[in-house]
Amino acid sequence: MTPAHQPMRYFLIDDDPDDQEIFCLAIHDVEPTIDCIRTNDGVQALQKLNTIPHIVPHCIFIDMNMPRMNGIQCLLEIRKIDRLKDVPIYLCSTSSDPRMIAETKAMGAIDFIIKPSNIRDFTNILAAIHAGLKPSS
Repeated sequence: MTPAHQPMRYFLIDDDPDDQEIFCLAIHDVEPTIDCIRTNDGVQALQKLNTIPHIVPHCIFIDMNMPRMNGIQCLLEIRKIDRLKDVPIYLCSTSSDPRMIAETKAMGAIDFIIKPSNIRDFTNILAAIHAGLKPSS
């Protein structure tokens, strides 16, 4: 399979099972063929990314507030993995603190998503991200 024909793969790191489910439902509304990989925290995500070298997602989404390793710590560790250095990473939180948003971008996040309160708004956000990532035909 050539890279252009591989399915899109999004990697979600979030400790909340409900948020994981909402994310995957929203992304499948955008594009049903996207492979949605989920992990429950940054430690689990790094174990998976470091032990399965063929995992190179098209995009990574990291929740800010998680046990064991927060979103910023996870972002910094993922940025140390050479094969993932060009993968767009989005930090996600219900908080809209401008200082925190600026800090995450300075540390290598492409953008910051303020988690919306409904799935339709989340689907719209993910649709815009996906539109910018998918290869042109």
